[in-house]
Amino acid sequence: MYLKRYTAAAFILMALIGSYFYISFPNEKLALTIVGINLPSLSIAILIVLAMFVLYISSVGHMLYYSIVASFKMRKFRKDSEIFVESITDALLGRIERNHVYKTDRYSIFGRILDVSRLDVLEDIAETGDEKLDQTIELLKKIKNGEPVDLKKYRLSHNNPLVIKNDLNAYHAGDISEEQILNSADRYSEELVSLAFMNYAKTAPLQQIEKYKAFLTKPVLFNIVARVNADENILDISTDHLISLFSELEITEEGYINLSATLSNNMLPDERIKLFKQLSDENEIAIPAYLYTLFDLEMIAPAEEILENSQADEYTYFKAYKALKDCHQNFAIELFIPHKIYS
Repeated sequence: MYLKRYTAAAFILMALIGSYFYISFPNEKLALTIVGINLPSLSIAILIVLAMFVLYISSVGHMLYYSIVASFKMRKFRKDSEIFVESITDALLGRIERNHVYKTDRYSIFGRILDVSRLDVLEDIAETGDEKLDQTIELLKKIKNGEPVDLKKYRLSHNNPLVIKNDLNAYHAGDISEEQILNSADRYSEELVSLAFMNYAKTAPLQQIEKYKAFLTKPVLFNIVARVNADENILDISTDHLISLFSELEITEEGYINLSATLSNNMLPDERIKLFKQLSDENEIAIPAYLYTLFDLEMIAPAEEILENSQADEYTYFKAYKALKDCHQNFAIELFIPHKIYS
């Protein structure tokens, strides 16, 4: 609002018009009666200037009123603008609980949608000019690039995708160890706990593996059995102990066969046969793995006995392999297994 310019122009106009009437009608006076009160006679020039001054005061009051109203509206817009930036930041950070309250209808429309949305920056952008927003975007960039950052001040939940990715970055950077993750598993994602235990099981002693066996998964189990009689990080474990670990998981027929294939790399043949014989006695789902073990080790007689005592529609792929072998056709047993073998 150009109040100073308006005031200067108004006073100049009053002076010019007042001067004109003073010069043109120097002796003309006018007596007014207002609300029954007789006012003294005044020059026409003075009365006109007074009337213009009253009009000026009224117009200034009018402008001041709407200026104050506009100022309050702008204050609401400025406040909503700040809240909107916070809303964008929270959406970028993936906060779950968000309820930003806006004072203006325009911002409220977008704010309600933003509070139930999640934003992502798909490519590098120039600085926005808002410090808080720029810091958040830079934070996201670092996390995406695999750099661990400090997220404590943002107070995000432990299952927030950014927190999960940042914890993974910190683990790969060596900022947190496998034991730290396993000892505070409730603070980390299931994916990170599983990865940490899988790597931990590659070198840890059996006693420590047992300590965290609640996190045992099939990939971890395969890492453990791969260490039996291995050249490096050898794991001294008994057959009964292996069976105990197997019982912690629900292993399929395919899984047992793959365990046998994994153990074939280092485990002594007699121990391997003993292990899968005991497993097949306790659970018939392990019988195909026992047959695979026998054929793989050329133990034909005990395998033949199992096949002869089976139903006609059982273990057909092993029976086909045995029939070809009886005809002196030598093929790898893996070709007859309807599962992928991880040897």
